[in-house]
Amino acid sequence: MNLIKDTKERERFLKFAVVGAFGAVVDFGSLNLLMSLLKLQPDWAQAVSFTLAIISNFIWNRLWTYPDSRSKPISSQLVSFFLVNLVGLLIRTPIFITLRVPFSKLFERFSFIPLGIITADWLGITFALGVAVVVVMFWNFFINRVWTYNDVD
Repeated sequence: MNLIKDTKERERFLKFAVVGAFGAVVDFGSLNLLMSLLKLQPDWAQAVSFTLAIISNFIWNRLWTYPDSRSKPISSQLVSFFLVNLVGLLIRTPIFITLRVPFSKLFERFSFIPLGIITADWLGITFALGVAVVVVMFWNFFINRVWTYNDVD
């Protein structure tokens, strides 16, 4: 698998990234809803929102990114995809926890900016999650490609 030379793999990576961007909308949106409506703590809310994004991403990757990956039963692909993403969650959570407070403090320094309902803490949570999502996207693509979707050429 060579992303630089192989146009099919580049196309898969771009589709995977688009699916991931949609998953990020699911992730960020549900994170904010869980924190604002259900009053979940950010660390727990990001774990739940991540799970919702996994489900969305699995469906879209199976249907669109890897439509030629049907030689494996859907149940075994789902388990593989979930396990890869579970490791991704283990990578993501410490990144999120480590960056959340420093990003929030950074945005507190810009208190002269009229933010309205957007708080420094909300920006810190959002930026920390954004960094974690980008890091985990690369992990997810490469490991899913060699394990979950290894039945495609």
